[in-house]
Amino acid sequence: MTINDALPAPSPYPLTSRYHGVPVALHTMPDGRQVPYLRRRLLPSTDGLTPLAEHTVSTGDRLDLLAYRYLGSADQWWRIADANPVVDPRELTATPGRRITIALPGAVPGVGGG
Repeated sequence: MTINDALPAPSPYPLTSRYHGVPVALHTMPDGRQVPYLRRRLLPSTDGLTPLAEHTVSTGDRLDLLAYRYLGSADQWWRIADANPVVDPRELTATPGRRITIALPGAVPGVGGG
């Protein structure tokens, strides 16, 4: 065994992806081919999130636009969805007047009260 055998395989997804750190598994097809897939991504507990703001939904709001406004990147829409667990993320902006939480993971340095 070499030192490289002891290291975990790098994630194929960047740190900013909701799939970063989700394990890759292999499914063996009846013909013997192996097909890689991502294991299920479980939603984090909202207890471990650091609230940044509360947003009141207006007509025309979309999660990608809110992520750009509050988090600086439209690609981070999934962080808003994680902070407001619903079955379908589109539910979050479907009703004007709904209040949604904008949050980051609690371990983000420089965020929150600590």
